[in-house]
This record gives sequence, structure tokens and C-alpha cells, in this order.
Amino acid sequence: MQLKFNRTALAALSASLTMTAAASPSPDSFPAPYTDRDTWYAAGEQAIADAKANGRNNRTAKNVVLFIGDGMGVSTVTASRILAGQQPNIIGSREGDPSSGEENSLSFDKLPYLALSKTYSVNQQTPDSAPTMTAMVTGVKTNDGELSVDQDTTRKDCTVDLDTHQLPTILEMAEDAGKATGVVSTARVTHATPAANYAHTTERDWEADSSYTTTPCAVPDIARQLLENPHGDGLDVAMGGGRTYFLPKKDPNGADVFDPEYPTVKGRRNDGRDLTKEWQQKYGNNSYVWNMAQFDAIKPAKTTRLLGLFQPSHMQYEVDRPSDAGGEPSLADMTEKAIKILKKNPNGFYLHVEGGRIDHGHHAGNAYRALTDTIALSDAVQRAIDVLRENHMLRDTLIVVSADHSHTFTIGGYPRRGNNILGKVIAPGASVPTPAFDGKPYTTLAYGNGQGYYTGVGNDAQGNELIYNATLYPPRGGRIEDMSTVDTTDRDFHQETAVPLTSETHAGEDVAIFAMGPKAHLFHGVMEQNVIFHVMKDAFQF
Repeated sequence: MQLKFNRTALAALSASLTMTAAASPSPDSFPAPYTDRDTWYAAGEQAIADAKANGRNNRTAKNVVLFIGDGMGVSTVTASRILAGQQPNIIGSREGDPSSGEENSLSFDKLPYLALSKTYSVNQQTPDSAPTMTAMVTGVKTNDGELSVDQDTTRKDCTVDLDTHQLPTILEMAEDAGKATGVVSTARVTHATPAANYAHTTERDWEADSSYTTTPCAVPDIARQLLENPHGDGLDVAMGGGRTYFLPKKDPNGADVFDPEYPTVKGRRNDGRDLTKEWQQKYGNNSYVWNMAQFDAIKPAKTTRLLGLFQPSHMQYEVDRPSDAGGEPSLADMTEKAIKILKKNPNGFYLHVEGGRIDHGHHAGNAYRALTDTIALSDAVQRAIDVLRENHMLRDTLIVVSADHSHTFTIGGYPRRGNNILGKVIAPGASVPTPAFDGKPYTTLAYGNGQGYYTGVGNDAQGNELIYNATLYPPRGGRIEDMSTVDTTDRDFHQETAVPLTSETHAGEDVAIFAMGPKAHLFHGVMEQNVIFHVMKDAFQF
């Protein structure tokens, strides 16, 4: 049986991913065909020549762009690289074809400097996003669930003295230095990774004041801190999801306030504040947008500040974006617009960009969405490089691409070269899937834990985090069904898992750091995650 890529899924993937040359090369663009001993050898020689040509850039960075693929472990990078090279012509039987994907490179694979980051937090071997991002933007590790406060705090403590325990962030230092700043994410802009740049709290879930576990609480909620950040003149750009965290439950007349895109979804704020209106009132020459038409209408040359909130919760996964009613920009589009607004500051800028839904795809055991969102992050990195180069800013910009943590995501079996990365294992020389010990075929991709195999379970349209309901689809580990007739390449296929849990967990192994630009050579070997901050700080010469 020859495996075929699901054509409906393929059409959606091809339409929704605007692949760069670096992320999805044509067969003719590979540096060598890698088909015989001479071409393998010549390619190795060329790699050494290219490495020797990389000079150290010791300039002071005018700009820093920090890209984070949330949950983007090394196995995720590898599988996404292969998928990007295989689409849009994945047909299964391609043994020996040099365009099969293994030789492909994502945009950030090509950055000249590489290191590994140790991701543990102060109190956990396997961390969450709050302490890991805190480490990267403050230079200090802390406890799980806490954002940009030190370890001498207790999670959910509403009485904490923030003046004593808060940690200055690289974004706040950039603001104090007169630089422009921004955060862009496909998750909520109040979610842990982007929020660590500008918020200080003992609970990552306090995204709106209705989220407090006890009241009153002396710690301002995260959405409020985005607007009220006291450093410099505040953030210049914030784009992502999380609209309802900025909207009140009731208007001044006591009427319910509903989301503009989903008429049954209400705002989340108890304090009655509409932070989207306050943003517009606080700053001159600024804009607030919530749909694609409004985003497209923004002219960076005429816009100083931009708040874009495109979903009540998280933004759509990349493959689901085309079906969104209000329309959403891609991560690459938001990155480009952010840079074009921020670059007008003569002192330079700091920008954080997060591929936030990579993590959510993995938590749901849905490799398809996790990998395609990783490809979207690669596209955003390439877009940033292109825009910076076009504006003669590339040599003065430190670009860092990393992850906060990994996932229990594996690439296994012995599939032949060119085998569909989303498909079933087919051994070299074989034409049908290779059976496991139980006689049934198995997939190359799997998870160590999570909700387990399901198919046909789609995306939550409003961007809620878990992709399917654990009550309706209870966790189930192991070999649930014979995969012989199952289309494992479908976007709604959820891989098998070993240990049944209501949500797949993070993993504790090291993640990669890719870098280019001023002081990028300081990334080397295996490093503590908090060193990322210190390289950015040194590059800025703060």
C-alpha cells in the first residue's frame, strides 16, 4: 500500500503557509543532491568553507529580536524541517529523492551560531513557560508559574512586595534607554511568554482581574500591566490574541460587553475598564485593530503605536487561519509590521516574537498543527531577516531564536529516507508500512504522554488552549486501534501516546539557541537558559 498525503489537508496547508525559499526550497535549490559519495563529500567541504567565512560581529547591537518557539524542542525542529521540505508534494514513496525533506533547512537552521539551553526552573526539572521566559528576559531563574519576580516569592501570593522582588527585563531596559519595544505572539499577549517581558506577578494566570484566586489583590493583572508599564513611554507594539482580557464584562450602564467577532463571548474584566480604549486615549498617533482588514489598513510610516488583538483567547493555528471570520495576519505579517513601526525610533528597538501555538498543538498530541506552526515561525524569522536586510539594519541587529522548553514528542522507527514524516513507518526497500510487534503499522511521530490517539477532532474556533475536550475524549494510552486504514497525515489526527494524561506535558531536555548578529558568537556549548538575557544585554551594551 502506498501512502498518500490527505489532499484536503494538503490544500489547506499549502494555501495557509506562505513558505520562504529558506523554509520550503524547490528541489533545484538544494546545495547538493546528496545522492552519491562525491556529492556528500563536496557538501561537507562546502559547509566547512562556509563556517570559516563566518566572522565575529562585535558591534554594539542597535536592535534585538528574540524569537521563541513555545515548546519547540529539537525533535520539533527536525520534524518541521522535514515537513516543510516535503510539502506540497508528499506522496510517501520517495526513497532516494533529494527533495524529500531531510536535507531541507528552516530559516533559523542557517543562522551561524548555535548552543544548547538548560531549561529547568528553580523548583522543577521540567519547567513551564513562566520561569523559562523569565530566565531569558531577566537573566535570573525563578519558580514555576511566576513571571519576572525572583525565587524568594510564593506562587499566587497577592501580598508580595513587587518593588522588592521584581526583576528588570530586557524590554524595560530598552524602554529606559529610549528604544522602541514590542511583543508579538500567536498566543494571548497576556500569556506567560510574551507577558514576562513587561509584567511582574506571582501567578501567570492572573491575565485579567477576574482571574484572581483571592481578592482584593495587590498585584496588578497582566493586561493592566501591559498598559501601565512605567518604563520609558511604554510598549510601542503589542499583537496577538487575548482580546477579552482587555474588555470589561459590563459597560458603564451595566450592559454586557461582547466580543466584536463572537457575539456570545463576553469581556473578562471586573473593574469595568476597557483597556483597548485606554490604549487609544493614552497615546497619540496610535491604533487598535482586531481583524485582518484593519491590520492591512495600518501604515507603519504613519503609526507610532499599535495594539492588535485578533481573538478572544489565542490566535488560530496557522492551518486554521484562513477560516477565521474576522481574518488574522500571519506571524510573519505581524513581525514585518512590528519591525517597520519600531525601526522609526533612531535609538533602535527590542522585539519579542513568539510562535505560541506550537506548544498548544503538542499539548493536544496533534503533531500536524504543532509542526505547521513551527514552519510559520520559520517564515517569520526569514521575513524579519529580509526586512532588516532591505533596510540596511541586519548587521546591527542581534537575532536570537530559541524555545522555552521541549515536549515529549518523538521521531522513531526506521522509516526510509523521504518517508512522509506524518505517515506510517515504511522501511527502506519496502512498499507497505512496517508492522510493530503486534502486527499493526505505527507512525514515525508519537508522544510519551498525553490524551492519546483520536482522529477527526478539530480546532477550537475561539482559540482556547486544549484542542479537544477530555470529558468527551478521555485520555487513552497505548495501541488503541489498527492504523492500517487511518489517515495519519490528516490535520485532525492525534498521535498515539504511552502514558494517558489529560494533556501532554513539557519535557525537560535542553533546547537549541540559534543566533546571528552582534555578539551572537557568545552563544556556545551548553548554557544556562538565563545566559540568553546576558548576551542580549551585552549586545545592547546596557
